Amino acid sequence: MSAARIGQAARESVSGLPPAFWWLWTSTLVNRLGAFVATFMTLYLTVDRGYSASFAGLVVALHGLGGVISSLVAGVMTDRLGRRPTLLAAQASTAFSVALLGFMEHPAAIAAVALLVGMTSNASRPAVAAMMADIVRPEDRVRAFALNYWAINLGFAISSMVAGLIAQHSYLAGFLGEAALTLTCAVLVFVKLPESRPEKAAAQTAAEAEIGLGTVLRDGRYMGVVGLSFLISLIYMQGAFGLPLAMGSAGFSTTDYGLVVAVNGILIVLLQIPVTRFIEHRDPQKLLVLSALLAGYGFGLTAFGGSVGALALTVCVWTLAEIINSPTQMSLVVRLSPLHGRGRYQGVYTLSWAVASLVAPLLAGTVIDRFGAAWLWGTTAGLGTVAAVGYWLLMRNLPGGDGGAAGAAAAGAPAPVSAPTPAAAEG
Repeated sequence: MSAARIGQAARESVSGLPPAFWWLWTSTLVNRLGAFVATFMTLYLTVDRGYSASFAGLVVALHGLGGVISSLVAGVMTDRLGRRPTLLAAQASTAFSVALLGFMEHPAAIAAVALLVGMTSNASRPAVAAMMADIVRPEDRVRAFALNYWAINLGFAISSMVAGLIAQHSYLAGFLGEAALTLTCAVLVFVKLPESRPEKAAAQTAAEAEIGLGTVLRDGRYMGVVGLSFLISLIYMQGAFGLPLAMGSAGFSTTDYGLVVAVNGILIVLLQIPVTRFIEHRDPQKLLVLSALLAGYGFGLTAFGGSVGALALTVCVWTLAEIINSPTQMSLVVRLSPLHGRGRYQGVYTLSWAVASLVAPLLAGTVIDRFGAAWLWGTTAGLGTVAAVGYWLLMRNLPGGDGGAAGAAAAGAPAPVSAPTPAAAEG
């Protein structure tokens, strides 16, 4: 491909999106550049502070529990208070709690503040997703979510390298650096992002009271997607939990694991945008079924990976699944969410990932200890198959539109309708 065509493709990938999206995108990138706590918490507690692995596991679990708690609360705040106030409060409180964590000495204090950090750092996710759905046209949402996911991984890749160097000299500097960058995000939100929550018509005011968490939980199709998201999350998180355990028990070094898992971030940075251009107007049902199978069997192939090179190839398979699944599933979540209930719907969706972050380490450790790593990879293949069948069943006769029929009914008024893509119409 010529340089001119590459330049044209790049321009088409980023064109047509509103300025507010790019400020939100910048906020996401800056926030992920400071992802120190999530990356180095275990090493900080065991290497720098000298705590046991079991205590480190408890603290990491409490951090994940904080995300479970805040997902639902932040979703309600996003709808009631607005996207901008929720983002501002979440990011400012994250900056404070991360800085505080760096100064904690007593084990109980460390555990309590880690719970607080988990709550505050996850509280912005429903607001970010709801704001993105508000400001981006329906036909551009797959591309917008892909660009945001690309920013997350680009920021994380850079922060992992820089934060590793910082940690060699001072973990406290890493905590304070993350706090400073998160506070910068809060300032960006306050200065550059207007409130995007859709205004309610007079006829919708009374009906809005009916959109509560119960509405989300009674939405069968949507909760099916949340359940499938949980299964997919269990699979993907084995890259952080099951894979290092299995490689360690097989005699691979930590350097080997670092090289293998680095393939994931590199491929996402390189391929997320071009792959999204290829898939954005294709049938989402087929894409989600394909991504579930690639994820499950990509990890399943790890059972046959006897070398670093072979394991890296398996990472290529499930990374492609991740690249396809993330923007497609996020677009589906928005499509099934009512216009004035997006915060709550996004909160419940975020909950699926938060709960999976608690269950995934337990699944990996228990299966590997009792049955061996091969059984874990067989389990991921089974989960991928179940998820693929689930996507195929749930998306049959899926109604079109922004929020779908269920979403419009929940909102008490017709939702804005977007024209389905040709591929979606064929599905």
